[in-house]
Amino acid sequence: MKNSIILFSFYFATAIMFCSCKKDDDDVTKPQVTNENELITTMKLVMTEAGNPSHEQVFVSRDLDGTGPGLLTIDTIRLVNGVTYNTEILLLDETKNPVDTISKEVEEEGDEHLMILSPTWPADITIIRTDTDVNGVVIGLKSTFKGNAVTTDKNGKVRIVLKHQGEDKTKDPNVAPDPQPGTTDIDVHFPVIIQ
Repeated sequence: MKNSIILFSFYFATAIMFCSCKKDDDDVTKPQVTNENELITTMKLVMTEAGNPSHEQVFVSRDLDGTGPGLLTIDTIRLVNGVTYNTEILLLDETKNPVDTISKEVEEEGDEHLMILSPTWPADITIIRTDTDVNGVVIGLKSTFKGNAVTTDKNGKVRIVLKHQGEDKTKDPNVAPDPQPGTTDIDVHFPVIIQ
């Protein structure tokens, strides 16, 4: 009887150790590969009048240390009332020599990125994103801007956010621009005046 108790105790302890070891093995997780955010020091909006391609304006947000707000400068966008502007967004890392054009990578990986362009009141600004990724979903590096000064207040803002969404990017080309999943690569609030 004594030997049976000892033998049972031995088997019971072995079973507990085996289960504990197995649980440890199950708890081991594989390292996840993450896509590191690129440093984006500069956003340029190159705006060309739709009816007058020779009239080009460039508006810049620049933060050379990438941390803001100490070295942050932001131009005021000036739109002529009723004029449509074809707009291209260039994203740069000006800490590199030569300068690294991040927007090329965003375009190449368009199915993982989304630019959110959100005008705010009181100024009335219509923005339509015109470029799409391989799935037909908007990217937002190219768009049209049009100011509609129907109110007495012609001042406003446009918030431009680049989201890296990876596999979570929506496949619906008509998706509402905000909110969206993913990490934020850059977030800029441009002041706007409609002239």
